[in-house]
Amino acid sequence: MNLKISSNPVLISACLMGEACRFDGQGKHNSELLELLKDITLIPLCPEVEGGLPIPRPPAEIRGSGVFKENGEDVSDAFQKGASVCTEKSVAALVNQAILKSRSPACGCGKIYDGSFSKTLIDGDGIFTQALKAAGINCISDEQYLKSKLR
Repeated sequence: MNLKISSNPVLISACLMGEACRFDGQGKHNSELLELLKDITLIPLCPEVEGGLPIPRPPAEIRGSGVFKENGEDVSDAFQKGASVCTEKSVAALVNQAILKSRSPACGCGKIYDGSFSKTLIDGDGIFTQALKAAGINCISDEQYLKSKLR
């Protein structure tokens, strides 16, 4: 049985393609994920970099309605700017599906860190994921996507 693959491109967190854009200056290349997506046009984006944050950068987590570094510095504006820019690019490219890096304060989908920098997860979405969902784009984390495809 042949599955029809959407002709629309799929947004993917740039770090999942190996781009060294994460807070720690690393990528999170995911060979297994990319093999499953090899026949799909992918649009890699990093809303944190698009928002003007440097590489590397101190980690940040969502606390309340803002995004903060561990020292308390508010970086919400950069996260909002990056989410806005990347959402506009996604809509312009006719993206209707996004595969996003789990637990990220920008791209987290379903679970994010609680803002205490204790590695405690809570239910929630990153700033970019929230913007994508508001624009009608279906979002799934890399981990959820892999689980759904490898059953």
